[in-house]
Amino acid sequence: MVQLNQDFIKSIAKDMPAHLSMDDFISYSSKPLRPSIRINTLKISSEEFISLMAPKGWTLEPIPWCENGFWISLDNEVQLGNTVEHLQGLFYIQEASSMLPPVALSSSLLDGSELSILDMASAPGSKTTQIAAMMNNKGLLVANEYSSSRVKVLHANLVRMGVSNTALTHFDARVFGEYLFEQFDTILLDAPCSGEGTIRKDPLALNNWGLEESIAIADTQKALIESAFLALKPGGSLVYSTCALSRLENQDVCNHLKEKFPQAVEFESLANLFPGADKACTDEGFLHVWPQIYDSEGFFIAKITKSREVDRQKPQPRKQKNFPFTPITSKVEVELRHYFKQTFDIELPIDGLIMVRDLEYWLFPAAMKELIGKMRFQRIGVKLADGLKKGFKVKHEAVVALAGNSTGFELSQTQAIQFLMGRDIPLVDGGKPQGEVIVTYHECALGVAKHLGGRLKNNLPRDLVRDRVADSNATTAD
Repeated sequence: MVQLNQDFIKSIAKDMPAHLSMDDFISYSSKPLRPSIRINTLKISSEEFISLMAPKGWTLEPIPWCENGFWISLDNEVQLGNTVEHLQGLFYIQEASSMLPPVALSSSLLDGSELSILDMASAPGSKTTQIAAMMNNKGLLVANEYSSSRVKVLHANLVRMGVSNTALTHFDARVFGEYLFEQFDTILLDAPCSGEGTIRKDPLALNNWGLEESIAIADTQKALIESAFLALKPGGSLVYSTCALSRLENQDVCNHLKEKFPQAVEFESLANLFPGADKACTDEGFLHVWPQIYDSEGFFIAKITKSREVDRQKPQPRKQKNFPFTPITSKVEVELRHYFKQTFDIELPIDGLIMVRDLEYWLFPAAMKELIGKMRFQRIGVKLADGLKKGFKVKHEAVVALAGNSTGFELSQTQAIQFLMGRDIPLVDGGKPQGEVIVTYHECALGVAKHLGGRLKNNLPRDLVRDRVADSNATTAD
């Protein structure tokens, strides 16, 4: 039985709805979470994934609010995070409640083709990659993370999941309302919080809980939600979410925004977001998910519409100078497109911006045109290739993001494990050398190798090489 902080219990008791009981809350807080995953539709459909994994003993139970989310049970113990399927980005290990905020945004995404979306607190990337999949890599998704170390984790997950429509920023998110005023169609603010809802995952989460700290966190949340609202276009939608349980960090923060902009803030009811959503719905139309309602983590989700323009709070900042990228020449673009088509059967998108910096060639989302000079960006789009004296050298992230249904050299599970461990793949009757080839597993790109006839020379980036890769049937490969 988990030992809950008694100060927390006394505080949260006043926020718990009358139809729920504290005994159930304490009981569910002691239960381990059901493991859950989200299938990455940028690389594979849910139907295809289920068919692939059923023979391996994977049973997937649909999560009611996310069409590509599933609770998972296995015939044998499997290290999910070390399986080939996880490492190649076919799925993301994501708690079920965590899938709710992007789903709340989904009705605002339409086809996602021309939208500019901001994820204000992105790392490690579960919701960012979920939104990118909903957008089908179209439009522009600005993903911000304040912690520099977590930016690296975020970028790694974007690459693994084949996301190509993002621009990464590294700021205190309170700057967005000033620098990118009324710029975004849709915004997700999954705000930093006290983490009260994560007790089932982290039994120590509430050991140091204190009301004063929660009050300080709520002050930050209020500043962040104001910034988000200012960065939102009139008519746009903002989803505010936390994994906290108190009204202080949830309803009170949303009501603060309404008090600040009473003529422009409208709360949209989420009571019909999915069958059974009304069980967690508040009077305002927010979802206040307690662990015992859906046997999940605790979570809070609010959807807010900006019904009209609001006044700027600060003057327009000066334009940023010295943007290091320039558009490539038409001649080089033809050569680069030819290289990708002839070598890898990859058609580079015609609606992106192909840019160059020091003989590095990058594919930017087209909507980046509007943002250049308004803010500094850590990383934009996908690095396609390095320029050589004669020709180009493809980058791993370009292949895994853009290969799609391009033909590749299909590996067995044993070969795929060896490839991810950085080893060359011996070939029997490999034929004539073919040069650079895409290597695939489940007909989905793993990376690039050089076909030398008798073997595939491994070109996996050193930072992606794994010491250990798990067999998705049960055992672990050494």
